[in-house]
Formats: sequence, C-alpha cells, structure tokens
Amino acid sequence: MTALLEVEDLQKYFVAERSVFGRPTAHVKAVDGVSFKVERGKTLGLVGESGCGKSTVSRLVLRLIEADSGRVSFEGRDLLALGANELRSFRREAQIIFQDPYASLNPRMTVSQILTEPLALHDLVPPSRRQQRVQELLRLVGLEPRFARRYPHEFSGGQRQRIAIARALAVEPKLIVCDEPVSALDVSIRSQILNLLRELQDRLGLAYIFVSHDLAVVKHIADRVAVMNLGEIVETADTQALFATPRHPYSRALLSAIPMPNPRAKRSPLLLQGEMPSALNPPSGCRFHTRCPHVIERCRIERPKLLNDTAGHATACHRVGELPPPPDANRSNTHFSPALERLVAAFSARAEVPAFSGVDIDGTRPTAV
Repeated sequence: MTALLEVEDLQKYFVAERSVFGRPTAHVKAVDGVSFKVERGKTLGLVGESGCGKSTVSRLVLRLIEADSGRVSFEGRDLLALGANELRSFRREAQIIFQDPYASLNPRMTVSQILTEPLALHDLVPPSRRQQRVQELLRLVGLEPRFARRYPHEFSGGQRQRIAIARALAVEPKLIVCDEPVSALDVSIRSQILNLLRELQDRLGLAYIFVSHDLAVVKHIADRVAVMNLGEIVETADTQALFATPRHPYSRALLSAIPMPNPRAKRSPLLLQGEMPSALNPPSGCRFHTRCPHVIERCRIERPKLLNDTAGHATACHRVGELPPPPDANRSNTHFSPALERLVAAFSARAEVPAFSGVDIDGTRPTAV
C-alpha cells in the first residue's frame, strides 16, 4: 500500500551572508538529504536537539517554506510541482498545530471566527450551517459550544491548544503536523492534549508528524521515530525497537538523557564531549564524528548512508555492526514507585464524558443534568 506522505532527499539551505554584490557567500544547511514515509493513520515522531532541522522539515512538507531540492509526494502527487490553486486545495488535506497556541491564534478574532475562517476559505460548509459546525468542532475537542463567542486571551494554555486543534480539524485533513504542540503546557495539561490527539487519530484515521525534543512524549504517541542531527536523519525505526535497542551513538546519547522516575535506579548516562557543530560549516563525513565516542578515521572522511535492515530499522553509521549493545541500565529498574504509578494512572486515564459536555473556562467539566 502506498504511503500517505513520502519525502525523498529533501534539502533546504538558508542564506546566512551575502557579498557586497548580493551574492550568497555562506549558507545554513538546515535540512540536507532527509527521506522518510508516513503511513495513513500512523504517527511519525521527529526528534533531536534544538537546531537540528525538525521544524524546518515540517514546514517544508507543507510548503510553508520552499525546498531547494528533493521530492515530497502526498497520495502520489508531487507537492513541489503544484501550482497556486492546486496548493490551496492541498491545504485542506494537511494542517499544522503550532507550539504556542496564543501566538498562532488571532487575538482580535473570537473562537467562532477562528473556526469559521477555514470553512469559508475552502467553501466546505454553507454559511447557514457554519455555526453548527463550529459547535461540533468545539465538542469534538472537549470544549463547550458557548465558548465560541470568547477571545483567545480568555482561555488557559491547554484550552487554547484545544482551539488550535479544532481549527486544524475544521477542514477534515488526512495529515496534521504537530510542531511541539505540548512543550509550552503543564505536565497535567500535556497528558490531556496527548490523549486527545490519540483519541482523534483513532476516531478520524489521522496521520501525524509529531515534532518534539521530549523523547518521553514521543514514546507515548509515535508509531515510528526518526532521529535528526544537524539536518540529517541518523536513525529511524519503530518506536519500541528504537527505545529498546538504539543503534546510532547519537540516539543512545539522547535516550540516556531521559530523566528516570525512580530515584533509586542507577545508570551511567552517555555524556557527549564538545560543542554541537554549526550548520553553517558542518563537519565532513559523519556530522556526529566530532562528539562520537566510537569515531574512526572513516567517519571523518566518508558520509554514512541511512541503510535499512530486514526489520525496517535504518541507521546511518559506519560502525553499526561493530558497536557494543546499548546498556540495559536505561530499561532496568524503570518501574515507578506505587505513589507515582497512581499519579501517572490518574493523569493518563481517559474519563468517560458525555458527547455534549466539554471543559469549562476554569478547567473543570460541567455536571451533566
């Protein structure tokens, strides 16, 4: 079966400096040869350090910024070849949820106006039925329809993110790019938004590209994970496989930095030496070799290819077959204390809520009569 989205050798360089004659003299190599697939109804997690190119990839996929080269295929269509009218039609099938819901919502518009705007732009619903559709969208994300007349500043951060999700759902997309959608929220609200995204995916068959630097969040929501470093994907695999047996030294370092909920558990985190190289002048060969504890001369000269094994676990490392297995310390003693287990269960539990009810302005749910 054809993947919903296929990205091949995507590249984007930003001009950093120009000569006195206006010619580019230096480039930031933000995305350099990225390839991946997203299946229908599945979630791909994009992870990596800040500045590795995750958010740039998400915007290139939606053509919010234009790629220098490569291929982006959505349901067999080459998105980079679409004209203005075709691109506008594509916008209905792919949407984005931004990191900061307050900055992404127009403060001068009511919730009703925010949710009605995409319906009018794509002429999806007759004017007489738009308010009814707004009420349906608010109920879908757990908000009361009576909030439609309020402005974004009258809501909490979690409620604003629910409004942003409702706006993305308004045009009934097949793909949603989630660009750090919970990083600005409290932990308790974060779990609610993640559970909402999972529930909407199950109900509507949505596909997600989930961009995050929080590996614990990605483990909770993603089906596959792609690890990025300096504009390149260095490892991609099913979520369980990558978290259980990371192969690339960079992936192992990221996973070793995840905080453990058990203070009595002991482990030896993999501490990387040196500074992260600049995307203005990335190292030759493997871009991780300046910080890799397993570097050899070949790593400094030859750029490794992202090669798949029979299980679909791809790694870009010359020494992937020679490295010792990752330590089990990250996975041993990972059981929570009883008190913490109860707390996690309370936050993760999905309350059974009547279809007509939502979240009140103070964050509580109204009592059904």
